[in-house]
Amino acid sequence: MQWLSENQEEILQYASGRAQGYGGNGGGGGGPAGQARGPGGRDMTDTKAKTILKEAVDAVVNSFAKHTHGYGRVNVVEALQEFWQMKQARGADLKNGALVVYESQPSSAPPYVCYVTLPGGSCFGSFQNCPTKAEARRSAAKIALMNSVFNEHPSRKISDDFIEKSINDAMVMFKGNTVDCDNPTTGIGAFRFMLESNKGRTMLEFQELMTVFQLLHWNGSLKAMRDRNCSRQEVLAHYSHRALDDDMRSQMALDWISREQDQHNIIQRELQKSEEELETSRLAGRELRFPKEKRDILLLALSQIGPPDSIA
Repeated sequence: MQWLSENQEEILQYASGRAQGYGGNGGGGGGPAGQARGPGGRDMTDTKAKTILKEAVDAVVNSFAKHTHGYGRVNVVEALQEFWQMKQARGADLKNGALVVYESQPSSAPPYVCYVTLPGGSCFGSFQNCPTKAEARRSAAKIALMNSVFNEHPSRKISDDFIEKSINDAMVMFKGNTVDCDNPTTGIGAFRFMLESNKGRTMLEFQELMTVFQLLHWNGSLKAMRDRNCSRQEVLAHYSHRALDDDMRSQMALDWISREQDQHNIIQRELQKSEEELETSRLAGRELRFPKEKRDILLLALSQIGPPDSIA
């Protein structure tokens, strides 16, 4: 059985965008990142988009501070950690605990960059030019807190209405029809199946799942599974409940090392594309796990192949 065989890359990107609120046709449930988009999903001017993004972030952070600490300056790093601890205390299923993890990019001079990974795996980064490492951490915490708070809104749950709207928008974008939508061998049909399988989850939770499938597609694993006649149900059943861990990253790194033997410098070229995508997405305030995981996997591959002439 074919699995995401038609327009699979576009469908995966579209599905990921819907989860973030800035995907196709300007729709997607109106997520924070979507506020930096113009009509029809087009980018606004950089200055206007950055202003809107900063205002949205500040508004959510200040609102959260008012309701949890009263008026006054809030330590946004502490507030983000407190938010996830509250979720855990209220029964949220956080398999790896409520710890928020920060990662500062090595740099000897500004602007400094910091990434923050939330307990579920979603990743955000400092979206401003930060003169200090502390400011970069605060910037990352702000965008992560905004998305965490916004993700609690009922409109961010995958519901029947959201599924129908997403499928209708996808049919318009990819020129599909009702037959495609009910056919599990098409990209749109698989998209519907994934949405319905995740009914009741939040958009961030769905985005975390989509990241796994985006990486599997990028790495060529989905095509390999399709060539082995793996069914859509088998693939979904296996990977929907598998965490993105070091074993999966190591296997993907080995796949890229193998490609390097046939296509000299392919890792370096792909790494440059991933770094550019990561930078653009970070400054736009988007969820970053997919581009960051790509970059990290490629860096892992490079670290294992040694000097260029060691690959024969």
